[in-house]
Amino acid sequence: MIRSLTRLEALNRPRMLLALLAVAAAAAVLAACSSSGTSSTGGSGGTSTSSPAAATAGGLKTATIGGAAVLTNASGFTLYSFAPDTPTKSNCNGACAQNWPPVKGPATASGVTGTFGTIKRSDGSVQATFDGHPLYTFAGDTSPGQAKGNGLNISGGVWHEITTSGTAPAGSSSSSSGGGGY
Repeated sequence: MIRSLTRLEALNRPRMLLALLAVAAAAAVLAACSSSGTSSTGGSGGTSTSSPAAATAGGLKTATIGGAAVLTNASGFTLYSFAPDTPTKSNCNGACAQNWPPVKGPATASGVTGTFGTIKRSDGSVQATFDGHPLYTFAGDTSPGQAKGNGLNISGGVWHEITTSGTAPAGSSSSSSGGGGY
C-alpha cells in the first residue's frame, strides 16, 4: 500500500509542477494587465528587467537576451513563435496553450519594424501576430530576460524567440545552450 502511494505521488509531481507554472504565468499576465498606463520602452541596453510592466494595453517592447534583440511583452518576458503555426492559424491549443500562453491581440511595439496583426484562435479569442507569426510567452520563463523556451522541440514543433526582425535567430544566438542557463 505504501509503495502504491509513493508511485502515485511520483506520477502527480509533473502535474503539480505544470500547475504551479500555469499559476505563475497567470500571475505574470495579471501583473502586466494591472499595470498603470505609464509608458516606458525597453530601448537599448536590454535592461528591461529593471522596469516592470509598462506601456499601454497591447504594448510590446524589445530587449537584448542572450545576445539577440528580441520582442518581449510589457513585463519583459520573451515572445516566441511555434514552427507548426501558419500566418492564419495557431496549432498550440489545450495543454500546449497552458505552457505557451498566447499573447492576446492586438499588440504594437514602438520603433519595431514589422507587421503586427491578429488571428482568431479555435476558442474564439484573438491572438497577436508579428510578421505572420502567432505570439506566445513561455511558462518556463520565470522572470523577465529569460529565453528558456528558445529552441525547444515540444508540443509537436520547435519554438523560437521572436527577434525584432521577425525571424528566428540563426542557430546559435541563445539556443546553443538549449535555452537554459539564463
